[in-house]
Amino acid sequence: MKTIVITGSTRGIGFGLADAFLARGCQVVVNGRSPASVEKAMQQLAAQHDPARLHGQAGDVRQLADMQTLWDTAVAHFGQVDVWINNAGVGHPQVMAWKVAPETVEQVVDINLIGLIYGCRVAIRGMLAQGHGHVYNMEGFGSNGRTRPGITIYGATKAAIRFLNKALAEETEGTAVKVSALSPGMVATDFVTDQYTDDPAGLEKAKEAFNMLGDRPETVTPWLADKVLANDESGARIQWLTTPKLLWRLFIGRFRQRNLFDD
Repeated sequence: MKTIVITGSTRGIGFGLADAFLARGCQVVVNGRSPASVEKAMQQLAAQHDPARLHGQAGDVRQLADMQTLWDTAVAHFGQVDVWINNAGVGHPQVMAWKVAPETVEQVVDINLIGLIYGCRVAIRGMLAQGHGHVYNMEGFGSNGRTRPGITIYGATKAAIRFLNKALAEETEGTAVKVSALSPGMVATDFVTDQYTDDPAGLEKAKEAFNMLGDRPETVTPWLADKVLANDESGARIQWLTTPKLLWRLFIGRFRQRNLFDD
């Protein structure tokens, strides 16, 4: 039975992954910034799965000590950590880079990049000590080098993650630790809608794109979980929205109506 730690797993893709891994018999440690959010997610998951295979630990990925506590708690509760997924991330309003508030820039970089680096540091050191483990880092828009006006700061952090994945896979080569990437594609969650709170017109355009090309978390996360559990290769890139799938959805999008944002 594998133990999975997922940062930022109280909602969205992270919560979907927790649910999917539990459904596959794994032990899961849920993480979020506030104890209240962790408790709420725990209650929701425990209603569907064996509570004995579930644990929660609040912590801010921007705080190295919190990430160390997350590791220590997981090991104390389940004995080891087999998979650590750095999923926590935030976006920003869809405006030009020079219009993004300085405090928002700092938050996006701190959580998406520095927080991920802290997670990698803690997980890799712990896995080297225990003699095995696999770290997965969550990619996003910008990881493949694409650009789009309005998402520059977020995209820059995700572009850095592609480099980080490759470099860490090389640095851990020959050890018992593996490092890989998850690419979920376009997933309709409040992560998306939160970026358009002051731009209703922009939100409608975003919804059009997601309804054509995207998916809900419950569609993507079970597939990702299966691939993670089957993968034993370091440097892997587990990608849901491949180029052929993207092209097919562009083709059929005009012939079908979807609304991924309905409750």
